[in-house]
Amino acid sequence: EKMRKYYGGKLKGKKIAVWGLAFKPETDDIREAPSLYIIDELLNDGAEVSVFDPEAMDHVKKLKGDTVKFGDNQYDILKDADALMIVTEWSVFRTPDFDKMSDFMKSKVIFDGRNLYDLQKMIDCGYYYNSIGRKVIS
Repeated sequence: EKMRKYYGGKLKGKKIAVWGLAFKPETDDIREAPSLYIIDELLNDGAEVSVFDPEAMDHVKKLKGDTVKFGDNQYDILKDADALMIVTEWSVFRTPDFDKMSDFMKSKVIFDGRNLYDLQKMIDCGYYYNSIGRKVIS
């Protein structure tokens, strides 16, 4: 809903990168994983979805096939992305190279479902940052 609101309900044609597919980090378990619901909603809204997860991608490939793009690493899927959505708090996502991210992304927009980043860091890096239960950085 936050992403829909940000884009005025118009996600068609937006490229959304998703970090984290597993239900919880350090596992490949996708049973009842929020990422699956989120991906379906994004696809239903006409978004193009690219995903990366250190462990769960094979399971998701079996479910989603070629409806989403699967990256080789967390930065690969950011190429020309309008936004990044973080769903699972893998340790590899906690300390990304924000400069490298901004080089790849079309827009510096992050929707963080796990509150991984410091708000001041997001201000300093110039990102729009929407997390859970905290103020939106724009």
